[in-house]
Amino acid sequence: MRNTSRKIISLNRKAKHDYIIEKCYEAGIELFGTEVKSIRQGNLTLKDAYCMIEEGQIYLFNMHIKPYEHGNIFNRDPLRKRRLLLHKKEILNLYSDVKRQGYSIIPLSAYFIKSKVKIEIGLCKGKKLYDKRASIATRDAKRQIERELKQKLKYI
Repeated sequence: MRNTSRKIISLNRKAKHDYIIEKCYEAGIELFGTEVKSIRQGNLTLKDAYCMIEEGQIYLFNMHIKPYEHGNIFNRDPLRKRRLLLHKKEILNLYSDVKRQGYSIIPLSAYFIKSKVKIEIGLCKGKKLYDKRASIATRDAKRQIERELKQKLKYI
């Protein structure tokens, strides 16, 4: 990831709960004019989105972009597949990794860098139920420790 100013549009919070993220990539996305205008208004959802590699290209499925209100005939299908822009070498690396069992490509966040829309995708492995329980338990333990420290500092 670059260390420039990023304006986050949407986060996929469920991805961090459901998957173990191995690697992250920054990808451009191929959009049409009314889609960009709608994204600028914050009408983007990554909730059930996923990526697949077809014919040497990587595509993003189920990313919902609400149709632009003033777009009339130029609006596109909100759930259409969208091409992601990555280097060929990165696509080949992802393809070889996805062929391993249990790995998938999940969009983690969408953001603006200057005027360009970027998608952060992650090579992810699905968590088992006991992994989810363990992460919930550690999160709850951290919260409990913070609460107790806060109370102790309150009395000092």
